Amino acid sequence: MHALKNEIFTGLAQLVEHWSPKPGVGSSSLSTRANLKEMSNIINYVSESYNELKNHVTWPTWAEGQKLMVIVAVFSILFSLAIWGVDEVFSSAVKQYFNWVKS
Repeated sequence: MHALKNEIFTGLAQLVEHWSPKPGVGSSSLSTRANLKEMSNIINYVSESYNELKNHVTWPTWAEGQKLMVIVAVFSILFSLAIWGVDEVFSSAVKQYFNWVKS
């Protein structure tokens, strides 16, 4: 498995090196090591994130989640109505201003 990863990354590094503006600059083995380290960092990050979410996060109960969802929905509706109201007020004020300027 490890040998297959090295072959894939070496091939990828050589392909990137081939299509780079300055082919031949840099070594494919350096590119491979950089890619392996980067891939290792990504895998480590995803693994630690999953572990954190699974073991260290306190999730709300189903009932709490429903209550919170209702609260979010109500406030979303209220804020959208408030924004609509302010938009209507400014819209009519701009219309009044242009009617006043036109006359």
